[in-house]
Amino acid sequence: MKLQFEPNLDYQRKAVDSVVNLFEGQEIKPSNFTVVDNDPQGKLLSEHGIGNKLKVNEEKLLRNLQGTQIENGLIPDESLKKNDLQFEIEMETGTGKTYVYLRSILELNRTYGFTKFVIVVPSIAIKEGVNKTVTITKDHFRSLFQGVQYESFIYDSANVEQVRNFAVSDCVEIMIINIDAFRRSFTDPSKETKANIIHRKNDRLGGLKPIELIAETNPIVIIDEPQSVDTTSKAHEAIQSLNPLCLFKYSATHRDIHHLLYKLGPVEAYEQKLVKQIEVASVRSEDDFNGPYIKLLETGNKRNRMTARLELNVRRGSTIGRREVTVRQGTDLAERSRNPVYENYIVKDISCRPGQEYIDFTSQPVVLHLNQDTGGMNDVTIKRIQIRKTIEEHLDKELVLNPKGIKVLSLFFIDRVANYRGFDQDGNWLAGKYAKMFEEEYKQLMHSPKYQYSRYREVPVADVHKGYFSADKKHSRKGSIVWKDSSGKTQADDDTYNLIMKDKEELLRLNQPVRFIFSHSALREGWDNPNVFQICTLNETKSKMKKRQEIGRGLRLAVNHEGNRTSGFEINTLTIMANESYEQFAKSLQTEIEEETGIRFGHLSEDVFAGIVIRRNELDEPELLGKQKSEQVFTYLKDQAYINGKGKIEDTLKEAIKEKTLTFPEEFSDVQDRLVSVIKEHTKDYEIKKRSDRHVAKVKEKILENEDFRHLWDRIKYRTRFSVHFDSDQLISACAAALKEKLSIPSIKLRYEKGEASISKAGVVIREKEKTYEQHVDGHFAVPDIITFLQNETELTRHSLVRILKESETLYLFKRNPQLYMGDVAKIINSTKRSFIVDGITYRKIGDNAYYSQELFKQKEFKGYLKSNMILVEDDRSPYDYIVYDSDTERRFAEDCAKDPNVKMFVKLPDWFKIHTPLGNYNPDWAVSIVENGNENFYFIAETKENILSESLRPTEQGKIRCGKKHFEALGTGVKLKETTNLKNLFN
Repeated sequence: MKLQFEPNLDYQRKAVDSVVNLFEGQEIKPSNFTVVDNDPQGKLLSEHGIGNKLKVNEEKLLRNLQGTQIENGLIPDESLKKNDLQFEIEMETGTGKTYVYLRSILELNRTYGFTKFVIVVPSIAIKEGVNKTVTITKDHFRSLFQGVQYESFIYDSANVEQVRNFAVSDCVEIMIINIDAFRRSFTDPSKETKANIIHRKNDRLGGLKPIELIAETNPIVIIDEPQSVDTTSKAHEAIQSLNPLCLFKYSATHRDIHHLLYKLGPVEAYEQKLVKQIEVASVRSEDDFNGPYIKLLETGNKRNRMTARLELNVRRGSTIGRREVTVRQGTDLAERSRNPVYENYIVKDISCRPGQEYIDFTSQPVVLHLNQDTGGMNDVTIKRIQIRKTIEEHLDKELVLNPKGIKVLSLFFIDRVANYRGFDQDGNWLAGKYAKMFEEEYKQLMHSPKYQYSRYREVPVADVHKGYFSADKKHSRKGSIVWKDSSGKTQADDDTYNLIMKDKEELLRLNQPVRFIFSHSALREGWDNPNVFQICTLNETKSKMKKRQEIGRGLRLAVNHEGNRTSGFEINTLTIMANESYEQFAKSLQTEIEEETGIRFGHLSEDVFAGIVIRRNELDEPELLGKQKSEQVFTYLKDQAYINGKGKIEDTLKEAIKEKTLTFPEEFSDVQDRLVSVIKEHTKDYEIKKRSDRHVAKVKEKILENEDFRHLWDRIKYRTRFSVHFDSDQLISACAAALKEKLSIPSIKLRYEKGEASISKAGVVIREKEKTYEQHVDGHFAVPDIITFLQNETELTRHSLVRILKESETLYLFKRNPQLYMGDVAKIINSTKRSFIVDGITYRKIGDNAYYSQELFKQKEFKGYLKSNMILVEDDRSPYDYIVYDSDTERRFAEDCAKDPNVKMFVKLPDWFKIHTPLGNYNPDWAVSIVENGNENFYFIAETKENILSESLRPTEQGKIRCGKKHFEALGTGVKLKETTNLKNLFN
């Protein structure tokens, strides 16, 4: 099989033209030339070879740069120095940046005669990847650039004659070199032996240093992944030692921008469907709270005190769940979480050092680094489900894509080779735990009727998966191989990457049975097979691999059996099997994109509008709005409170766009629509959560002295105490019966979730696509002290609790999930107990001096939103000018009260007006006084509900209302508490 390349992809041609147009004004290369010409175009004849020559002056280069930037919708640079010719081309992973810069090399030669090019890469993986692309594109480029002669080679310190050929050759020469091969140089002759060979004098080169020959050619230097290459002063010096004519830096994640020529970022690539659609799936345990689960989320230093943010199994009341807590040195996790499973987990040390964040504990051998966790579901069980679901996703895609001639590949990243394979003393292959799991799950799935027509159904399972790992030659014995957990940056990785690259096209053949690939997690860049549709990370600890690196291995659009790329998300969907929730994956991915690309999702920058085209002149050259005008628009939006000082888009701006009320000053009227369009790009998928009409309800102090208000308030303001009487035996029987009827404890389950990602300038959003439960898991748990726990939660005696549990006959459920059992038992007992308490409750008035004063109305403001939860009270029948309501039922009740003249006074009772009950404090909704027939007054506490039927209310809510009725009865002031749906029912 041979990969085909499309010569007319617009975005790639635009990237190539951006580089070529930079040198406009350099004399065009003639159709033929010889090296004996006095001034061969684009060439520099030096003492030891032939190099590049630049004739364009600084002023013309700047005009070319600015024109290219404007054409690409970028903000033009204001200056350019000839000693700082560094240009950036940003292209998202998977969009063909290697192809682009190789084609740019040949276009520069064809147009201007440049011949010497050096490609600098950060790692072995990328070096092999670049060399592979050079090889497989040769026929394609020779058909596009007829007659061109070009040679390429990987720099090898053992073969310095290559450098001489590079220098003296008259054709296009491309050297590929790893930064580590020329990073170490010394000017002190006594230390020369410590320098890279490229910086040492060599007799085979007539006593010259190889770097000197390269420097004389004045090469155009292309840096692949500059954020990984030019990271230190030594690396920078090394690059400058090449004496480059100019630098072109290609990356998806530029760290420093000098002169950006072209940009195709992750948002643009996704929106143009130039990369695969991303799905994120995860396997998570549910109701698994029986062990000391701990995850380190963050460390910090506040006022010289180290803190850590953890995720724990925290108990609140009788409910337990995963929650975030902040701890310090000496914090006892058992006390902090109210969960005894954390006994002896006391924080010993917290580290905030960047890259070395960790937390450890006294009396426990646990050390957690950032984003690592411990405890929870058995790791082997989760890994097995991850493998099974990856295989299932793979086989499902094969049913659709194989008939279209598209091979499906899945990639598993592991961090220990031994988990996949090893060898015994006789050199026989032994399957590791992941290989065994894979084969077991694959066999089981392939026997499903769903896959009975798979073209691979009869292929032995051993033939469908393969591992790529580095051999440890030092420890290998004759006839055996020792595999190593490599870093991806050593010489030992060479053979591995060579093997992968050689297999690249072979793996795309439908008749090749290998479809599942296991590789070390160090293989995170440099190997991109277009037909990877699933990526599963099987690390024993949480993956430290960046999300963009992870998805980058499978972002390229798929190719069919003829080597032609396919298009459309219906074919090109990459499923990531993450070892975290897809929400957390999306959050991390968005953070990485912001950190690596400078994008600030949901924000506007001061120059965001600068690239808007105002008009074109007679030469069809665009005139832009520019930085100054863009800053004016930014300031205007800030002054209107549409954005904050950092450019964060506020809800007011989202609402103005939604309601089409956004306007700009008169001078921007011609570009109003384009300004709005740019803002919309940054607000897409962002829901308006609040209204812009925030308002504070103010108290009408004169109403507090109004006779009608005082008559009402004097009847309801007094406070009471309650006492309770009930039969213990009846309570025990009722609790046991309730447990027998209501208690249902599920086993711990594994939940499979999958969400579809969308990427826009507003952010990374994942929409849930699928949620299923995979299996129940029977665990072996430490047995907690259930009686002590229930005694603390219910305040019943140990004797009573033992009787309740025995009579309920539910203890067999305790072994299924102890923590969940204890919590649910406590809830049911407390609910039953409350019902008994309410039945036997008695209230009495404390006295004439224990009451809520109307002065309290002056001490608290009520805030709301005019269009969403506030209603204006125009007359003097309520103590506030606006009523803040909580529901449509409350809104309608307030409107009816305001309209009905028979309502003398209505008060939305503030949250400080509380009635104490054994079920918690009760805050009634309304106090209302009504006059009938012009002279008889009635006083009510109204509890407004959409449905007042008792079965529609929660038991606790019912109990509080019953307590409230008894409270007002005890006051003896003639006030009645009524549940009602509207004012009319209250009158009735």
